[in-house]
Amino acid sequence: MNPLLILTFVGAAVAAPFDDDDKIVGGYTCGKNSLPYQVSLNSGYHFCGGSLINKQWVVSAGHCYKTRIQVRLGEHNIEVLEGTEQFINAAKIIRHPSYNRNTLDNDILLIKLSSPAVINARVSTISLPTAPPAAGAKALISGWGNTLSSGADYPDELQCLEAPVLTQAKCEASYPGRITSNMFCAGFLEGGKDSCQGDSGGPVVSNGQLQGIVSWGDGCAQKNKPGVYTKVYNYLTWIKNTIAANS
Repeated sequence: MNPLLILTFVGAAVAAPFDDDDKIVGGYTCGKNSLPYQVSLNSGYHFCGGSLINKQWVVSAGHCYKTRIQVRLGEHNIEVLEGTEQFINAAKIIRHPSYNRNTLDNDILLIKLSSPAVINARVSTISLPTAPPAAGAKALISGWGNTLSSGADYPDELQCLEAPVLTQAKCEASYPGRITSNMFCAGFLEGGKDSCQGDSGGPVVSNGQLQGIVSWGDGCAQKNKPGVYTKVYNYLTWIKNTIAANS
């Protein structure tokens, strides 16, 4: 199981229960600032994505948790200061209380920004879903993760991928015994296109709504191993209550 965040290891190699696959494979460079809700989570380097859901709150994956995070909004090329960015430190980082690091169930967290983002043409919010993701619907997945299914090539510019939401039956058949009701799959069973390391926590948008959060998969863009995403619809009450309790 590979959460799609970027880890740095110091010293000897560490045996981990999963690999890390977090970048878009088989996609294309997004239009500059065309996804103004996409954020980069930074701890001295980009390690995960996220989505701005109101001017002071970001949603990301639970496995992206760190004690200190700077949220970078208005980014396109994360290696260049383009003049459109807003860098805002996290004031609170709240992981779902039932997050399971082994199964990646409830893989969601909320970040309260230390000051509200300035909403403009390059920084704006994405709507939460009004219904669950529909099988066959087209989803837009984005991130700065690895672009290679074998090896590593991390892009500077935001990458996009359009992929269909799969039926829950196909999702469960791809990962027997590992898919919960809080997860869904999107992608191509033939392989070749997928999210990968570094994309974790980023958005899966369908019909203008944030349906998913990049969570995990076996490798990247492998045949019969589509990307697995946190089903945001299941967390609407938790999101609403958490924001209300921390305002």
